[in-house]
Amino acid sequence: MARMLPENERALAPFRAQIDAIDAQMVELLARRFEVVKHVIAVKQAEGLAALLPERVEDVVEKVMAQAETRGLPPELAEKLWRVLIEWVVAYENERLG
Repeated sequence: MARMLPENERALAPFRAQIDAIDAQMVELLARRFEVVKHVIAVKQAEGLAALLPERVEDVVEKVMAQAETRGLPPELAEKLWRVLIEWVVAYENERLG
């Protein structure tokens, strides 16, 4: 059940609804990315590759920072988010690669 917003927060309601919808889309995209990671693990197992490929990490981070900048998003935010995401994925891969 939705809680009633105080009067001074009601103007935020439409923006909060937009943010909630965008968050749901972001979760969907992360879930799709995670499905690809599962395929990457299988290839890395078959090819004897390490979970962490530092040059790939830097390539990914550079690309998202450039994309962020062209979209008006602070590149530092994109870099921080992707480094955390990649760190988590590498740990997840390491668990599975043994």
